[in-house]
Amino acid sequence: MNMSMIEITINNKKITVPEGITILHAAKMAGIEIPTLCYHPDQFIKANCRVCIVEVKGSKQLPTACSTPVTANMVISTNSTSVLEARKVILELLLANHDADCLICHRNMNCELQKIATQAGVRVNRFENVLEKCETDTSSPSIVRNPNKCVKCGRCVDICRDIQGLNIVEKIGRSGEIRVLPAYGRYLSDAGCVACGQCATVCPVAAIYEKEEIDQVWEAINNPDLHVIVQTAPAVRVSIGEEFGMEPGSISTGKLVASLRRLGFDMIFDTDFTADLTIIEEGNELLERIQNGGVLPMITSCSPGWINFIEQYYPDLLPHLSSCKSPQQMFGALAKSYYAESSGIDPSKIFVTSIMPCTAKKYEAARPEMRIGGRYPDVDAVLTTRELGRMLRQAGIDFAQLPEEPYDDPFGLSTGAGVIFGSTGGVMEAALRTVFEKVTGKTLHSLDFHEVRGLAGIKEAEVDLNGLVARVAVTHTLSNAAKVLDKIQDGACQYHFIEVMCCPGGCIGGGGQPYHTTNDLRLKRIAAIYQADKQMPLRKSHQNPAVLKLYESYLGKPLSEKSHHLLHTTYQNRSKL
Repeated sequence: MNMSMIEITINNKKITVPEGITILHAAKMAGIEIPTLCYHPDQFIKANCRVCIVEVKGSKQLPTACSTPVTANMVISTNSTSVLEARKVILELLLANHDADCLICHRNMNCELQKIATQAGVRVNRFENVLEKCETDTSSPSIVRNPNKCVKCGRCVDICRDIQGLNIVEKIGRSGEIRVLPAYGRYLSDAGCVACGQCATVCPVAAIYEKEEIDQVWEAINNPDLHVIVQTAPAVRVSIGEEFGMEPGSISTGKLVASLRRLGFDMIFDTDFTADLTIIEEGNELLERIQNGGVLPMITSCSPGWINFIEQYYPDLLPHLSSCKSPQQMFGALAKSYYAESSGIDPSKIFVTSIMPCTAKKYEAARPEMRIGGRYPDVDAVLTTRELGRMLRQAGIDFAQLPEEPYDDPFGLSTGAGVIFGSTGGVMEAALRTVFEKVTGKTLHSLDFHEVRGLAGIKEAEVDLNGLVARVAVTHTLSNAAKVLDKIQDGACQYHFIEVMCCPGGCIGGGGQPYHTTNDLRLKRIAAIYQADKQMPLRKSHQNPAVLKLYESYLGKPLSEKSHHLLHTTYQNRSKL
């Protein structure tokens, strides 16, 4: 449908824009950036910070650009004396109730409030700081909540409620007494938080951020008694470049490997290797359930935020979960068994670091089930994509200028099926590529299952497996996952296999990805994931020769006793009700 076009004037320049768009978007069309704080392009408009005020001819007030639609012949000024002074006062008032010790702040040089205040010319605050310091909540194994940095923008409230359906944090109080915190003032660890970190991705300041493990990793790298290895998740290769000004969706696999080598890691491996392994174990588990009357639908288990969710909120459905560990944990288990034995290194001397797009991976690595024989943790430290960016800057590494370098053996060989794990629908597509060929004995002519791709909340597909029509579903975000689980509880679910990813878009939109993530960025990262898949010489997990060798020389066969010991796990009822 064609939109009506109207003429308006912004900063003495006449432009033609679609009728009904906001002043904020109209200004952007004119090449003018109006500062915002509570506004987020993927959320409902809140208009509560008032940083984006403008002057409109004929109006007695200064309206907010994010919430005010343009009308024909509207005359707007974004930089009049009254606007500039009022905006400066608004920011000074915000800073007067803010822990403004920027130098040691987690978001220093990457803070939206700091950037806006600098642009507005706030050099000296004319108001006395009245902040009443509150306790920082470090109870979560994955994220930290610092209320002293909170600007009450409400972004975290919106994403937790509208995208994840959890309402862990809420706005409490009125007017100047508003606070954002878990209900009843509880700690995050007591509030049902699943550690997904989506709140951290939208927070404009350092009120919520990941628990940093950079110092532990540096200490390990510089310890001559430790053999320090690192694995990189599929989604990191299409997002780490953003930390260094590269175009969103840049495929930086080789540069990522080169950067880790320069940090001093002894071996650099690819989590895609164990993503391929996961597909083989999970695919065989699915077929065993179908053929032997096991619990169906079977649901994927590689997203730790999702596992935390089902354990707390739907524990009666735990038998539906695949028993497979996530690729991160499979890698750690093999690193301290197969790799330790084949390289002759004492597993107690192996330090496993993961580079993940996910804050919940920190929680997962700390689970007591994720240990070899109850002794060695599968994974010793988890760094988010953001943390790796900070670590590389600490080391003075110019990421964009690095050459392309390959992963190390034996866990450096992977397939395109392992790569697409980073996107919603990727696990399902990878599984279908393998299960179809295993059951039918036929070669897939097209490896692209477009039905399970994209950002639709719930996607469905059917695949003919020699007369058995396998019905599958893919969902991402916990609010959508809850809809699928409710159907299972109601007996209205006829699926055989379901993929669930906790975060919007899957791992490419994880809680540890670079700040300023939007749906537009997620789509660019997803496109890059599938492009990386197409560029791989092998695109099916069961064709990975290194994985086949692992089975032949160590594991025996899928679902063997050794596989179950190392690669599978159990789940617990963690309901707080």
